[in-house]
Amino acid sequence: MNELSYLTDSAISQFIAEALQEDIGGGDHSSLASIGDHHTGAAHLLVKSTGVLAGVDLAERIFHTIDELLQVELLKNDGDAVAPGDIGLIVRGKARSILSAERLVLNCMQRMSGIATYTRHLNSLISGTGARLLDTRKTTPNFRLPEKWAVAIGGGTNHRFGLYDMIMLKDNHIDYAGGIIEAINATKNYLERTKLNLKIEVETRDLDEVNQVLKAGGVHRILLDNMEPSQLKAAVELIDGRVESEASGGITEDTIAEIARTGVDYISVGALTHSVTSLDLSLKAL
Repeated sequence: MNELSYLTDSAISQFIAEALQEDIGGGDHSSLASIGDHHTGAAHLLVKSTGVLAGVDLAERIFHTIDELLQVELLKNDGDAVAPGDIGLIVRGKARSILSAERLVLNCMQRMSGIATYTRHLNSLISGTGARLLDTRKTTPNFRLPEKWAVAIGGGTNHRFGLYDMIMLKDNHIDYAGGIIEAINATKNYLERTKLNLKIEVETRDLDEVNQVLKAGGVHRILLDNMEPSQLKAAVELIDGRVESEASGGITEDTIAEIARTGVDYISVGALTHSVTSLDLSLKAL
């Protein structure tokens, strides 16, 4: 998958439409009941904690989907470092429109900013090693697009977007197939039959399995799962640049730097999207 290839105009529009349908449904009756149709106003996005702002471009799209006449003034950009008291944007126009967009804008920006903040932090811990930080498919259902977008904003690298854009043979695939060699050979036959041009990654649990993957050939990357740093280093030496290498499994802030120094090409961290704390933001009327 080409990084950010999922960020098409149609995909973003579909995400926003489905999210608004979930939230507004048949109408924002609180605003319809209490605010006149011609009442106008303004609101600003107030930052209440330190971090990396993300979702600014998405927020602008949400406002304009609700009401194309809303005026959105961006004071911060995606990827900007922010602190309490900073103002991310100002929106002006019909008060009903601002209120209808408020919750979706905040839900997206708070979570995206939390992901971008943590991604940048982990990236700082492996700076200078040559290893690149990857996300995973451990995302919130129906929210994968903004979550992976946030990883990219924070300086991380997107792994496959879904099951359709890369082949990843993990332990269960291998066990069901009867072994690594069998799984790889069956996969190569499948790609030949279907004429699909997909990269193959194979998960390994020890050096013997790494050797089996190298023997089978035709693989783009080897996943080194839950290996100790010494074992990772040995695996990288064994691979010797013939294919890409990726470390995964139980990686924390305390261990990521040592893992990066083993020479692996990539480090995948599910916590980037499944265990982050959202950034504290609010949309306040002016």
